[in-house]
Amino acid sequence: MEILRLVRYKNLLIVAATMLLVRYFIMEPILHSFGFELQLGLLSFAMLVMATVCITAAGYVINDYFDTRTDLVNRPQTVVVGKSVSRRMAIAIHMVLSALGIFLGLLVAIKIGRPIFSLLFVLATGVLWFYSTTYKRQLIIGNLVVATLTGLVPLIPLIFEYPLFDIYWDVIALYHINLYKMVYWVGGYALFAFLLTFVREIVKDIEDFEGDTVYGRNTIPVHFGIKASKIIASSLLMITLIVLIFLFASYMRFLPSGKFDYYTFIYFVLFILVPIFVLFVMLLLAQNKDDYHKASRMNKFIMLFGLLYTFVFRWLII
Repeated sequence: MEILRLVRYKNLLIVAATMLLVRYFIMEPILHSFGFELQLGLLSFAMLVMATVCITAAGYVINDYFDTRTDLVNRPQTVVVGKSVSRRMAIAIHMVLSALGIFLGLLVAIKIGRPIFSLLFVLATGVLWFYSTTYKRQLIIGNLVVATLTGLVPLIPLIFEYPLFDIYWDVIALYHINLYKMVYWVGGYALFAFLLTFVREIVKDIEDFEGDTVYGRNTIPVHFGIKASKIIASSLLMITLIVLIFLFASYMRFLPSGKFDYYTFIYFVLFILVPIFVLFVMLLLAQNKDDYHKASRMNKFIMLFGLLYTFVFRWLII
């Protein structure tokens, strides 16, 4: 059970669910609307998901390995490395997960005829290591790294599927079929994940202000102060909202003239717009560690609501 806590198994389930929902609830129905099928086999896709989950889990382990001292200050009840799991065992788990993730990624990359794509997992492993040792102590860099890697998760199914569409290129060229709609939706989810993760990372840094100050981390709250950090996070939240409104307006252009998607509009208002506004108010009113923890959880719920929209999308397409 302690090892499951160490690898953040709940977050890993969300990573796997994100990839599954993007593939089967966004990409597949869009392809079916053109008479196309997914080309990456089920086994290969399962290996791709496992590779991503393994690299993510390895990142959590190595982060906890190097974060033990600050975690003892910020959240002592969550510390696993050095207590129930030895530091030597933590490094061993990290190495096994990293190797397995890279190996599975390489197999899938070879399967689709793009072995160079395996570098994605090699680079992610390296970035997560240096994030834990260096980047997270540097101003903004650490936040950007986590946000970028989170935003990459929805893109992975598309990246590994796209090269296999070459069997359709003649049909696509003949009938002037535009697959931009699929890229638009998957890319939109990636941007949504990036922006909200960036906000959440700043909120978590505010929550961890005490320990980060003690151990000399140059986070946004330590560098600019908590008040300024709240303004930055709130501003990013408003930027996220503006981007989402723009994406919704762009989506309306895909629809036939005069048609309006009331289902998406209602879902967007009730489960995305209103919660973002609530989070905005929570950030402005937050005064203590517990308040910031609640704001961080609200951020995760918004991301979950965004992911669950895929069910509505598939129903609309079908």
